[in-house]
Amino acid sequence: MLSSKASSNCHGQDSLYFLGWQVYEKNPFHEVENPTGIIQMGLAENQLSFDLVESWLRENPDVMGLKNKDGESVFRDLALFQDYHGMPAFKNELVEYMAKIRGNKVKFDPNNLVLAAGATSANETLIFCLADPGDAILLPTPSYAGFDRDLKWRTGVEIVPIHCSSSNGFRISMFALEEAYERAQKLNLKVKGVLITNPSNPLGTTMTKDELQSLITFAIDKDIHLISDEVFSGTVFDSPCFISIMEAAMDSNRKRNTDVLSRIHIVYSLSKDLGLPGFRVGMIYSNNQTVVSAATKMSSFGLVSSQTQYLLSNMLANKKFTSNYMKRNQKRLKKRKEMLVSGLKKSGINCLKSNAGLFCWVDMRHLLCSNTFEAETDLWKKILCEVGLNISPGSSFHCSQPGWFRVCFANMNQSTLQVALRRIKDFVERSSFSNQQNMGSLSRKLISNWVRKLSSADREEQER
Repeated sequence: MLSSKASSNCHGQDSLYFLGWQVYEKNPFHEVENPTGIIQMGLAENQLSFDLVESWLRENPDVMGLKNKDGESVFRDLALFQDYHGMPAFKNELVEYMAKIRGNKVKFDPNNLVLAAGATSANETLIFCLADPGDAILLPTPSYAGFDRDLKWRTGVEIVPIHCSSSNGFRISMFALEEAYERAQKLNLKVKGVLITNPSNPLGTTMTKDELQSLITFAIDKDIHLISDEVFSGTVFDSPCFISIMEAAMDSNRKRNTDVLSRIHIVYSLSKDLGLPGFRVGMIYSNNQTVVSAATKMSSFGLVSSQTQYLLSNMLANKKFTSNYMKRNQKRLKKRKEMLVSGLKKSGINCLKSNAGLFCWVDMRHLLCSNTFEAETDLWKKILCEVGLNISPGSSFHCSQPGWFRVCFANMNQSTLQVALRRIKDFVERSSFSNQQNMGSLSRKLISNWVRKLSSADREEQER
């Protein structure tokens, strides 16, 4: 009776990444009302700088009241139907903000910007523009758990993983790129592009200019597109600094005769940098006018409300606010990340070295009972149900090695993070004590067996 899309299970909702959320929602932690509840550490939200945004809103009540600088209401203008190209004032401020995050090393043309209802919508729209059902997109792993939904559920596009390893810090190697491309060809899949997240979700690392230019060279050689999801670009809180794919592409374009920029596309949103995921503001930036035209037409299925555009265009126009916000937000993220890394280290748990994002990529391989994904799932269940922490297992990010977890740190206050770190410490100590008991029991059994064998040998010697 229903369509195959409605009745299929390819949405990705059955991933442990989403299942952890469901368990958390049934028993959420609250410092007073439910102190033994589950702490949400699987949601990459930035709540550390809400006070800065709220302060600006209090200082600009006319904007919240949908009034212009003269105090006149703009309600009727905003309430009427808006063209899906987006409000020019908002797009102008948006491209300036994007350039500011990138150190003004690149400039963006508002005419090449397409608005979308969040990065989820932007990524899907871009895939619709670049690929047909049955085509393939190469994606480095570990990769954002939601991409199974965003990139392939409705588009019918296949994702071919570029397997990255902890041996080199999960960096993308040319060998892994070529291997993924060849694997796609053996499967008779037409590769249409490579999609990266930079800064990486879930690694929290940024790519070097050399790495980006190697990707650009690969895309040119294979005649495919390159998509850079840069939604965490404003969260870079430590060196090395963030380098956008557009900066690397402009350098490559100057050195080549080919039109590099026409195959480079950026996805961005205000969900992570400004901590506004509920506002649903995403965008596609492309120098390819055919892509811009098609994506603009498709954007009518996921528009950003006029009221949201009006509010944010005024906020971003305040350059003093944006400069202060960026500086203080990055400082807060760095401090909170260091708190998590330090706390985990005291429990004997290490993290991948990172300089961006709202999370850490945490190495818990030594806590597995075996080097398998089954053991990783068992550990995840214990941490979720017994310890009361919802962290995300590496398998849900398609990591090729078991024992890695993404742990978020910016979606809670400091005291809640301290509770989480105490819980982790207690769990590791209990596990260590239990392992020592098991080892002691095993040792006693081995000694007992050895004594019995020795005694038996003695008897046999005496009988001889």
